[in-house]
Amino acid sequence: MSAKKHKEKDNTIARNKKAHHDYFIEERFETGVVLEGWEVKAMRAGKLQLSDSHVIIKGGEAWLLGAHISPLQTASTHINPDPTRTRKLLLHKKELNKLIGAVERKGYTIVPLSMYWIRGKAKTGIGLAKGKQKHDKRATEKDRDWQREKQRMFKR
Repeated sequence: MSAKKHKEKDNTIARNKKAHHDYFIEERFETGVVLEGWEVKAMRAGKLQLSDSHVIIKGGEAWLLGAHISPLQTASTHINPDPTRTRKLLLHKKELNKLIGAVERKGYTIVPLSMYWIRGKAKTGIGLAKGKQKHDKRATEKDRDWQREKQRMFKR
């Protein structure tokens, strides 16, 4: 009897690689996101970009700004899609209070890290982050290059 390896399907729609380069991610949260029908269809087709997006807290609610969802050509004629509209993020009150406190008192920033599917629902991974200085970015790049070089040396 042969053991078949089942390749696990990657449910990630998009990642924000720029966030890990520009920020130290201190803590991660998983949020729901309020979407329209055409946005869900476009995300299933992989038409999402998170690179220039960020999260703000306004009126006791979290909002995702700058996430670009390109509408499909087959979008309905009776709607007018806005690719960069502000989308509401769904969080528990306790998580929201923690984020509000960190942003207002400690000077943190909230950045979207990725968007993915869980049981047919779109979820957004956000991170509580502190900005990196230029020398921090250089140190991170140097460490990454060293790790890559170490892997090359071990392969030989």
